[in-house]
Amino acid sequence: MNESDAERLATVLEKNNYRKTKEIKEANLVALVSCSVRQMAIDRVYGLIRNIKKENKKTKIIVTGCLPEKDKKKLAKEANLVFPIKDLPRLTHKILELNNQKLKNDCDYLKIKPNYSTFPIAHVPIMTGCNNFCTYCVVPYTRGPEVSRPANEILREVSELIKKDYKMIVLLGQNVNSYKSQNSNSKFQIKPKTQIPNSKFENNSLSFGKNSGETNFPELLRMINGLPGNFWLTFLSSHPKDFSNELIKAMTQCNKLMSYLHLPVQAGDDEVLHHMNRHYTASHYKNLISTIRDKFMKVGNSPITISTDIIVGFPGETKKQFANTAKLMREVKFDMAYLARYSPRPGTAAWKLPNNVSAQEKKKRWQTLNSILKKTGLENNKKYLNKITEVLILKQKEHYFLGQSKSFKNIKITVDQLSGTTNIIIGQFVKVKIENVTAWGLEGEIV
Repeated sequence: MNESDAERLATVLEKNNYRKTKEIKEANLVALVSCSVRQMAIDRVYGLIRNIKKENKKTKIIVTGCLPEKDKKKLAKEANLVFPIKDLPRLTHKILELNNQKLKNDCDYLKIKPNYSTFPIAHVPIMTGCNNFCTYCVVPYTRGPEVSRPANEILREVSELIKKDYKMIVLLGQNVNSYKSQNSNSKFQIKPKTQIPNSKFENNSLSFGKNSGETNFPELLRMINGLPGNFWLTFLSSHPKDFSNELIKAMTQCNKLMSYLHLPVQAGDDEVLHHMNRHYTASHYKNLISTIRDKFMKVGNSPITISTDIIVGFPGETKKQFANTAKLMREVKFDMAYLARYSPRPGTAAWKLPNNVSAQEKKKRWQTLNSILKKTGLENNKKYLNKITEVLILKQKEHYFLGQSKSFKNIKITVDQLSGTTNIIIGQFVKVKIENVTAWGLEGEIV
């Protein structure tokens, strides 16, 4: 989401005669897109501002992203302009006023058409904001309530990206599976190569318009899956309480959907989950993961990769409650987990709670979960050893290529193992035989 925000910010600036530079010393303006889910991220912003000022005392500095009110006031003393990303359309003129320019373009955030900069991956926001109000999270306050884009706009954007040869389409939202859109009056039609079950078709074409009614997330997945072209589809991020059987069915029906799901659990103890305002139990979560894995195996897909988010040291979390989170991790056997030590965020409900788990204890709990993750990650990755998998080439380094499999596994392909390396390009699909695995990725040879 930070990358997507940055693309939209850059697009507005470029339309107003700015051009990118990689050198801070050449910059008239430096824009930082922050995340304030954890204090560490905000601390990093202060460090960047200090470094920028040392390198270029004359440049203007703006800070945007997910910014709670308390952080905005502090950052305003260090930067020339600070505002939450949701206010980009209305406040962009202030950025330009820093250099005595007038705004030429102003529109709704989701209508800003970005110049995508992460080829062959494209991050496509389908909604913004959140209605969940998890007690530790600032997003509902910084981005506002959920707003979904009309399905026809999303289909049109994705179709254009496919024509430009983007190979991985990542649908973005704070809670994508609560996506629900009233379709707009304008129509968008495209003939798919194959008919997808339960898609909305009109004369064998995908159709959106004033009579198309409401589109939910499973329907949107089917519609995008029905677009012609050779590409993969995935999405971030989902909430367990909104993960329906209809969505699971759609996932197994969409052949272009990657065998990957990021589903944040945050904690494995029911009382902690209640205090986090998550609206599900650990048992519900484990049963949901089990169902998803079973469904994917029954339709003949490869094992689905599961990643999650977990917070350790939430206010009041006891050792026994933490032990329940560790138990859940051992049972679910995640491929990847993004582990965070709780940081009090100003303006949230948890901000008022005593931050009574010491930094030392949080570190210890983080290390415990990371050790479990290393074991389960390695165990899951061993299933790919000596198997051939399709890989999308993402980057070329001096001595190797980096790519991702359809199961969202990071793949390293060393140059001296390649035959005909000059024929390998960024954005190409290749077949790779996996010859070595670690807890965090795979290594292989093109076949």
